[in-house]
Parts: sequence; C-alpha cells; structure tokens
Amino acid sequence: MGIPASELILNPDGSIYHLNIRPEHLATTIITVGDPERVAEVSKHFDEVEFQFGKREFHTHTGKIGNKRLSVISTGIGTDNIDIVFNELDALVNIDLETREVKENHTTLDFIRIGTSGCLQADIPIDSFLVSSYGLGTDGLGLFYEYEMSPETAAIHQSITQQFDFPLQPYLVEGSNELIQQICPDFLTGITTTCTGFYGPQGREVRLKSKVAQLLPSMGSFRYKDIRMTNFEMETAGIYLMAKLLGHRAISCNALLANRINHEFSSQPKETTEKLIQTVLERLV
Repeated sequence: MGIPASELILNPDGSIYHLNIRPEHLATTIITVGDPERVAEVSKHFDEVEFQFGKREFHTHTGKIGNKRLSVISTGIGTDNIDIVFNELDALVNIDLETREVKENHTTLDFIRIGTSGCLQADIPIDSFLVSSYGLGTDGLGLFYEYEMSPETAAIHQSITQQFDFPLQPYLVEGSNELIQQICPDFLTGITTTCTGFYGPQGREVRLKSKVAQLLPSMGSFRYKDIRMTNFEMETAGIYLMAKLLGHRAISCNALLANRINHEFSSQPKETTEKLIQTVLERLV
C-alpha cells in the first residue's frame, strides 16, 4: 500500500504540496537560505537559470554554473519550516509520486545552508565565516523524531546537558565532514545553537526578560576537548537532524554578522553575505 494522500499531499499538477515543485525541478546539490530574497542573490551567479518558482516563503531557482546543476531554495525562518522543506525535498527524489511507494534506490542530496548568525565568542571577529561542526537544537523539533547519536556526539551532548538547563531537552547532530572538507576546510568551526526564536530564545531583552539571558556567558565558555559553542541562529540543527535521518549530507555555512559578547554588529552585512555566497559557489563548482 502506498503512502496515503492525507500524509503525502500533492497538488493537482503533481507537484509537492508546500514547495509546489516536481522532481524534474530539483538538482541533487541544494543551497538553502532563509530569506526568499536571498534566492536571487545566489542564482544571479548561475550561468543558466532553467526554473524559477515561489509559493509562500518557499522560493526555488534551479540552474547551472558550468556543468554543475544546482538548486537554491528559501526555507523561511525556523525549524518548523525545515521540517516541511526537507520532508518534501526527500519525497521528490525518494518516493515515486505516482505509486506513492518508496523507491528501492535511495538518492542522496547535498545541502549547503548559507545563512547569517550571531557569535558567542569574544575572540571571533564579526564578518568571519564559520561552518557548523554540530547543530545543537533547543527548538523542540528533535522531540518528534527517533534519533540515535553516535558515541562521540552523545558524549558532547551529555556534557552540554550536565552543564546547562535549557527549557527543552536539546538534541545534537553533527554536520557532514565530507562536505566540510570539500567546501570550507578553512572556515572556523564550532557548535551552532539553533533557537526557536530571535529575541527571548537567544537571550535578547528588549522589553521582556529572557529566561536564558544568563546562559550566554557560560555557553561561550563551554569546552569539550577542542570543541566550543560558537554561534546562535534558527535552522542549522533542524537541517542536520532531517538530513541525517533521511540519509542526506548537510553543512551550514554562517556569516557571523553580530558578536553577542562584544555587543557588535557588522557595518557591512550585505557585503559579507555576498562574499560567503561567492565563496561557497566557487568551491562547489
């Protein structure tokens, strides 16, 4: 019996429900960005754009640089959207949408997040580039999926949970070391903490007090061997979790635009983000 229509929803034209794209619209190397407007900032570097479509916050451009076929997709903000995007992208390549049966031969997708982030380490300058060696999810998505950590990841996770009291039990997932070595071996590395919001969940206080504001200095001082917590954002852990569970590879490349410890923000955020986009694309092709 195939996957029921209530569980895998398709549009009348055969496209997947939220993303509104069909299998032929998707490359196997996918760049994810949060902001829909950033999709065009990536695809403007393509030699050829063969497909463009947008629905809600999910915009997709697919094309080529030389002989390398790429897709760039906006996820919007937060791991709730990551859950949608990754399940639907996986369905496009690993489920026969006509029979609704899982395909016998699994297709592995490569995901590269290009995003912005705030830094937790005083010694890391703003406008630096960092690739997340691990994603620490404080957002709750990990509560809804069965996930078994590797021994090394489990040891780091245990050290974190013993030291910090997060409102939700966090989950920890490693990025693809193969993609890190291929694309950004010279980037800074560290644990990226994925939060469920931008203000209180990241310790910001405007008019409301945050329950986790006091965690910032201690999170910056965390060490496990040579691994430390380096930055905050809102998607990485969800990307790493869904990619690992679905049998794909993923890394998260971060432009560090803010230093939360030094209370600094970049004077050239657009230029720094554009430089990260160009660097990733050059190394991909």
